[in-house]
Amino acid sequence: MEQFTLFDNPQIKTELLALNDTAMAHIQGLQYIPEYITPQEHDNLLEIVNQEEWLNDLKRRVQHYGYRYDYKVRSIDYSMKIGDLPQWTMDIAQRLYQEGHIKKNPEQLIVNEYFAGQGIANHVDCKPCFGDTIISLSLGSACMMDFKNKKTKENYEVFLEPRSLVVLKEDARYIWTHGIRPRKTDKINGARMKRTTRISLTFRNIILQK
Repeated sequence: MEQFTLFDNPQIKTELLALNDTAMAHIQGLQYIPEYITPQEHDNLLEIVNQEEWLNDLKRRVQHYGYRYDYKVRSIDYSMKIGDLPQWTMDIAQRLYQEGHIKKNPEQLIVNEYFAGQGIANHVDCKPCFGDTIISLSLGSACMMDFKNKKTKENYEVFLEPRSLVVLKEDARYIWTHGIRPRKTDKINGARMKRTTRISLTFRNIILQK
């Protein structure tokens, strides 16, 4: 079976992006924005992130900013505040607000690292903990993200390119789960796309528990 790296084949690129258009047509509130940041911004962010301290809270490495999220109790309160978002995120955070992707400047950021073969189970981000918009910026490797409707069980795939932004609102935020299958390659029409290390920056606003 043929293997390829990102966009070796223009036809496959076209097919992958068509997948995203199909998903957005069927999932209310899903927005995919390719090339949201420049290659230079991408490389700078990747370098900065890899210089920060990683935590081993999960099977994958993570970084928390703004507020630390407790995965076990699935809650956030004032005691979990660890400071403002770092300066290196501010340009993107402000841009997300100014462009109307989110109602106010993001208050919380989680950075996730996925080695080839790692993924995350399908889920809906904690409803009582986070606001009505979830935004994720992809660095490093491309991969496929799976969306599944909790009611109808419909499934769609979304191709996440490096430098791309995915925005979840409305049904995409609350009715559709999203996840990444733990595999080293993604199959596209008989060919396989190799994964390498991917880092996601997920911006959210919080709902403080009383």
